[in-house]
Amino acid sequence: MTEQRHTVGIVGAGITGLAVTHHLADRGIDSVTLEASDEPGGVICSREVDGHVLEVGPQRMRKTPGVAKLAEAAGVADAFIEADEEELYVYADGDLGRAPLSVSAFFRTDLLSWRGKLRMATEPLTREGRPEETAGELFVRKFGREAYEKFIGPLYGGIYGSDPMEMPAAFALDGLLKREQEAGSLLQAFRQRVGNGHTAPPVSFEGGNQRLPRALAETYSDRVELETPVTTIESRDSESVAAEEDGGPYRLTTPDGTYVVDHVVVTTPAAAAGDLLSGLGEGVGDLDELRYNPLAMAFLEADHDRVGKGYQVGYGEDVHTLGVSWNGRMFGREGVQTAFLGGMHDPEILEESDERLGEIAAQEFEAAVGVPASVITVERLDPGFPAWDGSWWLLEDLELPADVTMATNYTARMGIPSRVREAREVAETVADATDETGLQRSEPAGRVAADD
Repeated sequence: MTEQRHTVGIVGAGITGLAVTHHLADRGIDSVTLEASDEPGGVICSREVDGHVLEVGPQRMRKTPGVAKLAEAAGVADAFIEADEEELYVYADGDLGRAPLSVSAFFRTDLLSWRGKLRMATEPLTREGRPEETAGELFVRKFGREAYEKFIGPLYGGIYGSDPMEMPAAFALDGLLKREQEAGSLLQAFRQRVGNGHTAPPVSFEGGNQRLPRALAETYSDRVELETPVTTIESRDSESVAAEEDGGPYRLTTPDGTYVVDHVVVTTPAAAAGDLLSGLGEGVGDLDELRYNPLAMAFLEADHDRVGKGYQVGYGEDVHTLGVSWNGRMFGREGVQTAFLGGMHDPEILEESDERLGEIAAQEFEAAVGVPASVITVERLDPGFPAWDGSWWLLEDLELPADVTMATNYTARMGIPSRVREAREVAETVADATDETGLQRSEPAGRVAADD
């Protein structure tokens, strides 16, 4: 067994952990990132099947300044595939209608009736959103029932595979409610969040989204250790005293050795984080109660002449598909269409076989788009997407020591740009703490012998 000493220990080499790694390295702060699997990326997973690039996770990202700088640091800035800011559709009443994500689209769309459009246009006159509402209740109150069922609900709930009526606004809409105050309208804030009001274009990478985390792991190979699962995290000085009383340094134990660190950053899924942080804070035992939405992705091949990102499915339609991403059109992926099934609305569908899920997705795609589709493969996401439902109230009781940080897509916003932004903020906080406590800024210390 060996023991290493580092300033910061990062658990998980998904995009968050790797971005923290980059920003710490950029500030000259010693760190080590430990990843259980043999591949970096976490939920970002790109695969090649029968010559097709498939995204088994996020289908795209936004080229925000943070993402662009990260790609430059990893040496893949020239591998971006940038898509036009194109239409997004909703399948409702048996047809595809344009989602009104711009003023011009609002007047052109046949997705909503004129009554529905007029009701939606009164949104700036309504009372501001309240954290105690559910996202669905807030959307209905602000935009009206028709706009909620055919537009707002499917688009926002589709991000998580969730039912907005089960999502507390205090958690699911925290950032959007703040933007409402800045923009003067929740509709304007919503367009900036998911639509054409966003200033950063949608992008992917040649070879798939996972090219970014793979390049980061290679760039910082002296700091990233794959196939190194952390089995326990404990306060090093006193195993019998909780860390909130004793503090660091901390011992991260792996099958091959231990790592002693002054600050821990945990980026793992909720259940794994709960196990690792057991005894280090309050409310940690509730983390495995946070619900995730089960999802399947049916990858289809089809040719169509529609221009856009894809479509979500309105509420009340007699179909199983939640939405489809037109990656073939957006990123030149040779006709690839990614259909999502399951989620909070329809978890039982995942009891079907992969073959049956593929058949359902292909049939429903042809009904919606009007062209036949063949099945490439079907993948299931485990654990899926964080539901951001009522179970998130459990986070109210979560308390950790100041030198233990959770940086995850269930304690803060989902989406790659949000993960990258939080990673920078975490690195800044750790850097400030390093300066205040006088912890050494240096390259990693070498391995030293430890007792077996």
